[in-house]
Amino acid sequence: MEINVLVADDTEGCPEPDWLEEVTEKILTAQGASPSVEVGLAIVSQEKIRQLNLSYLGEDSPTDVLSFPMLVASPEEDKTTFVAPPDDIKHLGEVIISCPQAAIQAKEHGHSLKKEIATLIIHGILHLLGYDHDTPERVREMRSREREIWRQIEGEPK
Repeated sequence: MEINVLVADDTEGCPEPDWLEEVTEKILTAQGASPSVEVGLAIVSQEKIRQLNLSYLGEDSPTDVLSFPMLVASPEEDKTTFVAPPDDIKHLGEVIISCPQAAIQAKEHGHSLKKEIATLIIHGILHLLGYDHDTPERVREMRSREREIWRQIEGEPK
C-alpha cells in the first residue's frame, strides 16, 4: 500500500505522519484493500478546509473531512475515459482532514484527538470506496461499516 501523508505546517498538536500512515493502513486492511492501492491523506487548517469546501462543494464554512475519490462507483457514472496507469496501482483518491475541527469535535465527544482523527480517516476512506450518507439506508450502511472497521483495527486510539 502506498499512503501519502501531508501535515500542513500551520496545524499544531496533530498526530505525527507515521501514526497517521499506520492508522490509514489498518483501516485499508480492515476494508480488504489490495496491497496495490494508493491513497493521499492531508491534515490541514480550518482556513484551508474552508477554502476547499467552498471551491468544491459551494459551502463557505469549515468542515471536518473532505474526500476526493478517483474511482468511479459504477460504469453509469463514468462520464470520461481515462487511461489506466501503467503501475497497476489503484489510486483511491484523497482524504483531507481539518485538525482544528477534529480537536473541537474530540472535545465535544469527550475523547482524544487521535480517536477523532481515526474516525474521520475511516469516514473519508469509506467515501473513497463509494459509501455515502445521502439516504437513510445508506447512512445505516455507512455507520455499520464504520463500527465494523473499529472492531477490526486494534482497539480505538486513546
